[in-house]
Amino acid sequence: MAVPYAVSAAQPLDSNKPATAIVDSDIRQEETLSRTEAGKVITAIDRTRENIGTVRKTTKLDTVDIVFLTDAARSEGGPPPAIENKVKQHKDDVAELRQEIEANALLFNAIDSRRVQAEDVLAVEFDNPGRIVIYAAAKPPK
Repeated sequence: MAVPYAVSAAQPLDSNKPATAIVDSDIRQEETLSRTEAGKVITAIDRTRENIGTVRKTTKLDTVDIVFLTDAARSEGGPPPAIENKVKQHKDDVAELRQEIEANALLFNAIDSRRVQAEDVLAVEFDNPGRIVIYAAAKPPK
């Protein structure tokens, strides 16, 4: 019995491509304080319901920006009250967003390449086609 050989368009397992170019997406990171980005994060959390569908459909991105809200990390006591209350207000949507990120190979590999756990993702923002910003209550890997 012969089995046809198919060439996969996915990144091969033996690839030496760096994690900064996962599935042809540029992965960038930024460190900031939650108070600096609070307005953007709260707005993104309010849009979580509509962003879930976009995350589900996303298969290609030019850029994935991961914004580390270093003072909101669990080791620092978690997000400030304004952000924490917004996460609680949208807790079901935020939980679903995190599941969709884990189920999306591109986004999961992007956050995993920076040692971000899905449970640390607070929100995402699609600010233009081909680009996503992921807000994470975490510190970057050392």
